Amino acid sequence: MHNFTPWPALAGGALIGLAVALLLSLNGRIAGISGIVNGAMTGPRGDTAWRVLFIVGLIVGAGAWLWLAPPAFIARSNYPLGLIIAAGLLVGFGTRLGSGCTSGHGVCGIARLSPRSIAATLVFMAFGAGAVFALRLAGAF
Repeated sequence: MHNFTPWPALAGGALIGLAVALLLSLNGRIAGISGIVNGAMTGPRGDTAWRVLFIVGLIVGAGAWLWLAPPAFIARSNYPLGLIIAAGLLVGFGTRLGSGCTSGHGVCGIARLSPRSIAATLVFMAFGAGAVFALRLAGAF
């Protein structure tokens, strides 16, 4: 278990929880990333600034962590381009079909005890585990 890193995972989870709690309490909004991105591109006037700032914060935060802890990231390569494109399309389709993404349903929805979000998260997790199982069985990684 050389990849077991409970303290950084706990800190990251606490920061995510703090961010979504602040967004909900200060702005009355749920931190579903797909909805935030969609609203930034298609939302009504006057409702985009906070969305753009949220997205910029995600990118800047990830960049800062990469800069502060470069050994924490191991680049993975040699994935077939078709597999990457198919995966992206399936994630987008699933996000639209499920009316939200893992952040909106898995983090915010479960915290609000939403039955729809709990069901969606169970489906996300089951299909994710099934995909890993199938790809490992096929020798993809």
